[in-house]
Amino acid sequence: MILVILTTIGGLVILYEKITNVIRKSQKKSLIKSEGTVSEYSHAFFPLLLVVLIIRSFIFEPFRIPSGSMIPTLQVGDFIIVIKYPYGLRFPVLEKKFIEIGEPKRGDVAVFRLPSDPKTHYIKRVIGLPGDRIIYRNHRLLINDQSIPLTKTDNLSRYSEVIDDHKYSIQILYPRNVMGDGIYIVPENSYFMMGDNRDNSKDSRFIESIPESYLVGKAARIWMHMDGLETPDWSRIGIEIK
Repeated sequence: MILVILTTIGGLVILYEKITNVIRKSQKKSLIKSEGTVSEYSHAFFPLLLVVLIIRSFIFEPFRIPSGSMIPTLQVGDFIIVIKYPYGLRFPVLEKKFIEIGEPKRGDVAVFRLPSDPKTHYIKRVIGLPGDRIIYRNHRLLINDQSIPLTKTDNLSRYSEVIDDHKYSIQILYPRNVMGDGIYIVPENSYFMMGDNRDNSKDSRFIESIPESYLVGKAARIWMHMDGLETPDWSRIGIEIK
């Protein structure tokens, strides 16, 4: 919002000068020179602000992972790149889609705005598409009555899950935990989202499905990892988010 406001102010100041100079020129008066703090800052920073606004609104936006709800795929302290255009282009602030490009697929890791608090962003995995019937019971997923393969991958808490040929890792800390078990019908134009850390994720099992209009973009890669004041973990840089 602040970026949009600053860009708009800078553009309006420059536009005002251009219009005023055109009028004064037609009246054969001396042109207004770009003097003064506001005018100088507008000319200096408007192009940069405009480029940043376009990139953040339509191409990609960086986010930091603050919680462990997507472990093992994402760790606390990961800085990620979220691609904005795979699910369509939206007007800044208004969040209204004006160009259709694609739709989320099962298995995508996506960022969305929380419907109850649109200023808050969550990141989860797309599990159900509009109209899907989701059953989650004893840590097993069924989508439209089709059981999703679940395989233990180590002696701790890691498992692999496969949805539509998309294989990824999840974490199950408490095998006997039944919180979130239930049957869910995904409404039209909405998506059922779940965290990979199945026993520690506030997702569509608890906050309902996410309307399409609240989607922000698809998580692509990790570009930095640093948790607090720790030394950056260079080994995670560049990891593709699957």
